[in-house]
Amino acid sequence: MRIRIAHSPDSDDAFMFYPLVKGLIDTEGLEIEHVLADIETLNREALKGTYEVSAISFHAYPYVADKYAVLPSGGSIGEGYGPIVVAREELGTLKGKKIAVPGELTTAFLTLKLYEPDFEHVVIPFDRIIQAVLEGKVDAGLVIHEGQLSYKDYGLKKIVDLGEWWKEKYGLPLPLGCNVVRKDLGREVVKKIERLMRESVEYALKERKRALEYAINYARDLSEDLERTQKFVSMYVNERTVDYGEDGREAVRLLLRLGKERGIIKAEIPEKIFSDELF
Repeated sequence: MRIRIAHSPDSDDAFMFYPLVKGLIDTEGLEIEHVLADIETLNREALKGTYEVSAISFHAYPYVADKYAVLPSGGSIGEGYGPIVVAREELGTLKGKKIAVPGELTTAFLTLKLYEPDFEHVVIPFDRIIQAVLEGKVDAGLVIHEGQLSYKDYGLKKIVDLGEWWKEKYGLPLPLGCNVVRKDLGREVVKKIERLMRESVEYALKERKRALEYAINYARDLSEDLERTQKFVSMYVNERTVDYGEDGREAVRLLLRLGKERGIIKAEIPEKIFSDELF
């Protein structure tokens, strides 16, 4: 049976999927095909149920919950850090500002709306946001992925780290991205995929050096800097990626509930979110 796994071409996803890409773990009879696309594209494809397994933003999950369940492994969670709003100069407030965002279904956008509801957003591909800020096309930019580390290289100033704000306000980590599995695959296949996802993450963490050497090829603007690639990967692939933990799952439910209560999320939030709750 062919299973397409769609994920971002960035270093943290490359790190966690390294064992699967290289055939280092038993796929239990499943033929795995990897598809690479940026996160907003994956969010949009998930709305159509395109791929059997896909990385998506948690913000997008309620809109695809009829088709997908969240896998217990493979999540990207910020432990007191997350997407960062950057600008050329200090800003006293973000209210009314024109801010470049990487997509309306990204968790970064949802969290920014929770932080400051009143701003003008402009959707720009995530890898062009820093340039848009530098050129003065926007007042500020919401940076994700490796941009969370590299923005300093361009002389930009941090206005707010949304993961830091979330941790201070709610005392919980900030769930950003997840891997989802299509429910129509059935219990047996979903359980296999749960095992494969967990094993892939555990193997990558155990063979960190080899996985990093592979992941650095996807590090984009970290300029093949192994130390910073390792720092970024460690931020988003760790024990939380193996398993969310009870507080991690609590954080997921809180984030989605707040989004719904504030009118940012228009879809209903399902009672059961994770695949191990359904099967």
